[in-house]
Parts: sequence; structure tokens; C-alpha cells
Amino acid sequence: MKNKFFSQDLEVVNIGLEMFQNDLTKQGVKVNQVKFVPPAGGDEAVLEALDYLETEHIKNKIDEANKQVVERIIQSRPVLIGFDKAINVIPGMKKNMIIHAGPPINWENMCGAMKGAVTGALVFEGLAENIEEAEKLAASGEIEFSPCHEHDTVGSMAGVTSASMYVHILENKTYGNISYTNLSEQMSKILRMGANDQSVIDRLIWMRDVLGPMLKEAMEIAGEIDLRLLLSQALHMGDECHNRNVAGTTIFIQALAPYLLQTHFSEKDKVDVFNFVASSDYFSGPAWLALAKNAMDAAHGIEYSTILTTMARNGVEFGIRVSGMKGKTWFTGPSQKVVGPLFAGFKPEDAGLDIGDSAISETYGFGGFAMAAALAIVPLVGGTVEEAINTSKKMYEITSAENPNVTMPILDFKGIPVGIDLRKVLESGMLPVINTAIAHKDAGVGMIGAGITNPPMECFKKAALALAAHIRELEAGQGK
Repeated sequence: MKNKFFSQDLEVVNIGLEMFQNDLTKQGVKVNQVKFVPPAGGDEAVLEALDYLETEHIKNKIDEANKQVVERIIQSRPVLIGFDKAINVIPGMKKNMIIHAGPPINWENMCGAMKGAVTGALVFEGLAENIEEAEKLAASGEIEFSPCHEHDTVGSMAGVTSASMYVHILENKTYGNISYTNLSEQMSKILRMGANDQSVIDRLIWMRDVLGPMLKEAMEIAGEIDLRLLLSQALHMGDECHNRNVAGTTIFIQALAPYLLQTHFSEKDKVDVFNFVASSDYFSGPAWLALAKNAMDAAHGIEYSTILTTMARNGVEFGIRVSGMKGKTWFTGPSQKVVGPLFAGFKPEDAGLDIGDSAISETYGFGGFAMAAALAIVPLVGGTVEEAINTSKKMYEITSAENPNVTMPILDFKGIPVGIDLRKVLESGMLPVINTAIAHKDAGVGMIGAGITNPPMECFKKAALALAAHIRELEAGQGK
């Protein structure tokens, strides 16, 4: 039989050095280049930790723990049960406390956007007369700063929440834990992006005096709203529920509207509230973040687990938490640049670094992980439709399961990827993808664009080393 091999067009897969790809391309050969990245970047200490975590006895315990974590995420049913002032409901909240996005950070180390939000909040609370006085107060040591995540709360972008701000209250109907997040200021010049002029303060006052109380009364009438059901519907209608919330806000306000209309507020107040909701599609955004927080907190603290329960950024550091490390243990690395389109008049050097608790959406499995469900988001964050679909497909490679309660139609209704496994991230070199807004690097400006970013690999290396050491201690305590 005649050998046809040399008469066919070759299609080559090249792994490693790109020089071989270049030579073949010059000869007209089709080449698929595979970028080889050594596990854990070749870090010997981390590789040793991964080897330990892959020993049969330990791996079996990890796999069992991870099944429990994923089950708790999937079975969580977060429902909205009310609204109230932060001081009344958030655990540990104080009048002189500001809670913020990301891992712990002191005033002097905060980025411009977070400083802008903090000072604006202090003026809003009446603790300072103006921004200059607020800066002095923030630096005085009289204000206590603490991460939202350590108070059962999440906050998008700067994440700043103060005592008088109204927050969503969510209850996990399966596991009983409660979570919180503040209200959307919509998408104009806003505090969470670091803006803090009088228009921002005036809006916050209106939200405290009208919007918040009306929402509170409406939910007292409604009782509860099943947010997981609404999230699933929103993805079927073209949202990914991190940066695109067109459908989500429509169905969320549809669920709230009958009860808002029954409140005692004036017709003018009700019209103002509905106009406010109509001013931006982001009104529902905070509710989805609190939903994700509610589920991930229920999955935190399972010994031996390698699943992430938190990804959060403060504009200086990116922090992760892992279920197998109980409590408030953070693993941090530097916040990264966000790559994407900027609004007219702004340049890349104007942009602040990645910031916000909103990466809890990707930790749960929507947002950047579900861009295949929201192809209309491409013009906002950049890239192509094909890249958006492929991003969602790739995230299955670093996660443990699919969530059958929240699915993506374009992927044949495949469940969103759930359970980011730090072992898979380190072994593959593939980082979670996050789509997010971009705040100006300086205080007082606000949002200037949106795009795509990743966590630093450093977080995952630190977590693997710490978890391996912790498991060794557990094993020693069991006499193994």
C-alpha cells in the first residue's frame, strides 16, 4: 500500500520553544502552538507541597472534602429576606468603622479609589465636614478599617460600607448563614469607584432616607425573594451577572415592584425610585454578589479542602481564602492591571489596579466564568465572541464540578464551572478569569472603563504551602 503520509498537508502541534513554530510557519506549515508552563512555575517548594497533596492517602481526603464543599455551594439557596442599615445588622459594625473590599489594609496603604470612597463615606456619616477633614480623620487612628469579607459582607469596587448605609440581607435557606452587601449607586459618578463630590454625598443621603427605607418596607411585605432562581433566569436571558445585568435588573425589579407600590411612600418617592433603577442596569448587581458570598461562606472551613471560597482585591493586594484553612486566613499577592477598553479621554496610565469584592462572582462560577452566556458583554470588556465562549470552557479545567442550578444555553445548558481548585490552578498554570470595571487611580474621579484580569499566581503558591503544612499538622495530630 502506498504511504500517503508525505502527500498530505501537515498540521503540527508544537510544544515549547516558539522558534520551531516560526520556522515551520515560514515553510507554509499550519502550526498549533502550545504554550508550556511548568507546574507552579517550577517553584520547588510548591512542587513538593503539591506532591504531598497528591499522595494517595492525602488525596483521598482532599477529594472527599472537595466533594463536600462543592455540594454545599450547589445546594445553597440564598434568598433575599430584607434591607436595613449596616449598623443594625452587619456583625461587628460600629459607628466609627468602615468596612472595605479585599484583604486587610491600613489607610496609609490604600489606593486612590478606596481613599476617595472612605473620605466620602466619612462626610456622608457626618463624621467630617469635608474631604480634607475626612482625610485627617482617616489617618488619625480613630476610624477602624476592616474587610467586608470578615463581616459576612461583600462590596463591589472600593467596597466601602459605613454604619448608616442600607444593605441587602440574604439568608441561606439550606445552611442558615446570613450575608450582606450595600446598595447599588448605579453607574454615574459614584462612591464605590472613588468619587466623593457633593453629588455623590447627596445621592447617598437620598438612598439612606428614601430608597433604603422603601426597600426595607417592601421586603417586609414580600417576605423573601429566591435569588438563585433569578440568577439562573438572568444567565438564560444574556447576562453573566457581574458586569452585565440588563436582564437581572429587569427581573429583580419585577419581583420587587408589587411590594414597592404597596409601601406608604409618596407617589413622587416611588417614581424617583423607579427612575433610579432605570438609570442603570447595575441595580441587581450587588444582590448576585451577596448570593455568591452566601453560598461560599456555607462552604468555608471544610478541613483538607483545596477549593477557593474567596477572591477579593483592595486595589493594592489580591487575596484568596481556601475552604481548608478555617477562619480569616488570607493569601495575598499584588493586584494586577485590568486590560480592556477605557472611556474616551482616559489613558492606560490613568487606571488603578484591580479592586473589589466582586470577584466572589467568579469564585461561585458566574461573571468571567460565564461570559459564554453573555456575548453582548464583549464590547464592554474587550476581546471577541469566540474568546468569551472559550474563556468559559477553559474555566472547567481548573474547577471541580458543574452547578446544575445555573446553566449556560450556548454550551448546551451546561452548568457553570464551580469549585476553583488551587491544585489545578498551580498544575496547569491557568489562572481564573475575572471581568471587572476599572476605577481611576486617583481619588474623586470614578469609573473609567472595564476589562479582564487575573489573580497573581503568588496567592495560590502561598495557599498550597500553607495548606500542605496545615494538613501535615492534622495528620500528625491523628497519629498518621
